[in-house]
Amino acid sequence: MTEAHTDTRPFGFWTATAMVIGGMIGAGVFVLPSQLAPYGWTGVAAWVLGGAAAVLIASVLAGVAAARPREPGLVAIIGEVLGPVAGCLVGWGGWVSYWCANAYIALVAARYGGQFAPALASSQPRQALVASLIIAGLTAINLASLKAAGRLQVVTTALKLLPMLAVLIIVIMLVLRGGGEYAAVAHPRLDPSQLFTATSLAFVAIVGFETASIAAQRVRDPERNIPRATLLGVVLTCLVYLVVCVGIDFALPVEVLTASNAPIALFVGQYWGPWAGGVIAAFAVISCIGCLNVWIMMQSEVPLGLVRAGLLPGWLGRTNRHDVATAPMLIASGLSVALLFVGSWQTGAGLMDFLLLLTSVSALWIYAFACVAALMIGTHRIAAVLGLLFCAGVLYGSGLETVLLSVALLLAALPLYALATRGGQPQAA
Repeated sequence: MTEAHTDTRPFGFWTATAMVIGGMIGAGVFVLPSQLAPYGWTGVAAWVLGGAAAVLIASVLAGVAAARPREPGLVAIIGEVLGPVAGCLVGWGGWVSYWCANAYIALVAARYGGQFAPALASSQPRQALVASLIIAGLTAINLASLKAAGRLQVVTTALKLLPMLAVLIIVIMLVLRGGGEYAAVAHPRLDPSQLFTATSLAFVAIVGFETASIAAQRVRDPERNIPRATLLGVVLTCLVYLVVCVGIDFALPVEVLTASNAPIALFVGQYWGPWAGGVIAAFAVISCIGCLNVWIMMQSEVPLGLVRAGLLPGWLGRTNRHDVATAPMLIASGLSVALLFVGSWQTGAGLMDFLLLLTSVSALWIYAFACVAALMIGTHRIAAVLGLLFCAGVLYGSGLETVLLSVALLLAALPLYALATRGGQPQAA
């Protein structure tokens, strides 16, 4: 393998798998046990249903990427199969979702950092400043070297799993002791009327498994490595979520969990002592940094793929000597920082919550269009149909306001598309 090839395609199977896991495991798993606690057995069913849907959709994404290995990524494939306008809109929607999510994830990292270094989170403006510095640092790493960003991803993915391992060990110990703690806590029964709401909530933490498919141009042997990395990453992550969240929710009273902003730290501290809270907070920061690293990388990769497919103006795809598209990464990180300082105002707190929901809806457009593309290509048809039905249900449950805003942000790409295609059809760069 030539040095030039490893520079332009630096990611092998394990790095691609780390990207998938890193894109999924971020801030969500550290707060979801509190949100799903009131659902009891319905929450268990939600994790199973959401995980099954993720595996189905992941198989579709991997199949589509493998069917078009010469394309620079999933978004470019959608454009090639469904038409350039569809590819541009879906890619733009993904790009918007990344910088919206990065603002929220960085803020969570800053707040968890305040658990062991209170000065970092003593006020909302200071939280915004610390979060902005985290984004700036990771942006600099990604601009300097894709290889370094990939190595950072492998390290942070390994470290972020340690808190999950701590929960797993405690859960096993409780079960071996006879499960008295679980028997002592009342668990709400399965309620079919709440299943979809709980599943939509769980799926917010599951989205993000498209990273290897989107960055296909960076993966060696993509026909082989992308399907394997995507499916392995999704299965491992969903199993971790199921064990961690259910293990915590069924061991502690509902009212205690719903009142906690750090349920994993609360759970581990309950059995291993108060010192564990600071340790878990540190790993929560690591988890957020790993997730941010993936999405900051995608801030460059998605527009670059669109430019190379002729769907966005060429200036957005100008790369530095490390083959990283500089402008879209810097613009997106700047927008994340702007959102952080808007959110640092008292009136901005609700905006950040809404942007989190908007992030998941924007990601669903990618999954839905990828399923349609799979049907057009003729691959994974049953999984594609089931994936479309699932996406439609989640969009319906997200509320009209969120869906309409996500559509408006998608349509904002049309002027740039018009600039890129003046005088005729798009021309691949």
